[in-house]
Amino acid sequence: MKRGFLIDMDGVIYKNDQMIDGADAFIDRLLSLNMPFRFLTNNSQHARRDIATKLKCTGIEVDESHIFTCAMATARFLARQKANGTAYVIGEGGLLRAMDHNGYSIVDSKPDYVVVGEGHSLTLEVIEKATNLIDGGAKLIATNLYANSPTVDGIRPGCGAYVSLLEAATGARAFSVGKPSPIIMRLAAEDMEVAAEDIIVIGDTMETDILGGVQVGARSVLVLTGATSREDLGRYAYQPDLVVESIADLNERTLLSHLSEKSAA
Repeated sequence: MKRGFLIDMDGVIYKNDQMIDGADAFIDRLLSLNMPFRFLTNNSQHARRDIATKLKCTGIEVDESHIFTCAMATARFLARQKANGTAYVIGEGGLLRAMDHNGYSIVDSKPDYVVVGEGHSLTLEVIEKATNLIDGGAKLIATNLYANSPTVDGIRPGCGAYVSLLEAATGARAFSVGKPSPIIMRLAAEDMEVAAEDIIVIGDTMETDILGGVQVGARSVLVLTGATSREDLGRYAYQPDLVVESIADLNERTLLSHLSEKSAA
């Protein structure tokens, strides 16, 4: 059986731009064994080369092919829904590149879709334009539904906040492809040429990483170096297959053994 790993970054690999102890050793081991893996992110703002460069700065050396973003998932999904379509995009370079790479034209008149991602250049004029395009028949797509994103100064409104504004203004309901959607999980698995049920999701957030793994039928591992504490687990109707203090506690062989035993049980 061919296994593949989908690994969240913030809270798993690094925190406050500092690598979490042991993350480099785990990734180096996957690379040495030629095991398929992707860093899976709900940030549509940056292109995967930029993300690979950021990882390098934290001490993780990977190729850009090891990055899979919600922007990539959104663009691939839309290309399958309507090939060579058009979109009005609220977002930045990573999303714009992904749309172009998948055959989509970026327009500001009569688009098939209004696609919303993160960005720093949102204005009321842009919101008004998107509102009228949706009212005119364009379908509303969200790369993710995060209400806010952390920054060094606190938090800033995220994609989900922009989408909520557009939903309230138009009465439309956005369709989201990012985590925890099974769509991004399946597309990332496909990118690794691994069956979705044979992936292992490693993350720090129950509402995105772990829920996404549960919904796609994958195995999941929760690390406690990020957004979730062990005490939080009792609040959820679904549970990860394995809980560890840190990615440093994972060894790919013992991990696969544990999950195989749990599957057999």
